[in-house]
Amino acid sequence: MQIPMLATWVAVSALGGATIASAAELPGRAIAHDQEKGNCLACHRMPADPGAETAATLGPALADIKRRYPDRAALRAQIWDASVKNPATIMPPYGRHRILTEAEIDLIVEYVHGL
Repeated sequence: MQIPMLATWVAVSALGGATIASAAELPGRAIAHDQEKGNCLACHRMPADPGAETAATLGPALADIKRRYPDRAALRAQIWDASVKNPATIMPPYGRHRILTEAEIDLIVEYVHGL
């Protein structure tokens, strides 16, 4: 059962366990979790987001992203086309293949960078 994102954010914040930095990141969260769009949960766990339920282990866990990608541009480039850094990757080139718009990629970067 899906709980509306804002309600989840408010509930988690009220409990003092919020890991999502602000409501501004919620649009990126919605895209990342959307099976018709980003579908990040198909391959990645997001341990800092209590609403990101998945058993996926195909890709690395999206955790400690600020340390792994201190430069948001590098994270954006990875989402845009991961094959630039790793030609053998199975991650879809979300930007190059126009799976996501520029604006959607920017929203996902904001969300993921906060994990």
